[in-house]
Amino acid sequence: MARTGVVKGLKVALRFNVQLTMINYQFTGPARVCAASGRELRAGETVYSVLRDDGGQFVRTDYSADAWQGPPTSAVAWWSSRFPEAGRPAKPTINDDVLVDCFEHLADTTDPARQKFRYVVTLLLMRRKRFRFEDARKRGDRETLVIRDVRSGLRHEIDDPQLTEPEMDAVRNDVFRVLGWE
Repeated sequence: MARTGVVKGLKVALRFNVQLTMINYQFTGPARVCAASGRELRAGETVYSVLRDDGGQFVRTDYSADAWQGPPTSAVAWWSSRFPEAGRPAKPTINDDVLVDCFEHLADTTDPARQKFRYVVTLLLMRRKRFRFEDARKRGDRETLVIRDVRSGLRHEIDDPQLTEPEMDAVRNDVFRVLGWE
């Protein structure tokens, strides 16, 4: 019985056709200039991106390869990519480790908007087969997903925030926007 909701939630989370935004989130997307040097980033060059949690706001900072000195201690996650050519949409490279870093960073959050963000990250990691669904449990009026990280073997329990389809799409769009995948 509980698994039906999980499967429905997974299908809802992975539908990419509704474009909405959520007011509760504050995100910054990719920059066009290097955060260290102020130099404009050029098409095709290697760029290092850092995701930080700055007072409840995920902030993305981009660095050119020549200015990169490694991730700051406040980094939630970091990755490298190629800066896209102007006028050409960048094909996103989904880095499971970056998603896992976000997932782990939000483990103790009590903020409902951030719990929703973490839940959608969980569903994306399940879809990418980094997390494996093990069970769904009822705790009071809440449904909890039990998943396992196939690489580390760690088991996690994540409360289902009961997102509506438009909320699910909005949070998914926010995850993609903050990581520069849209």
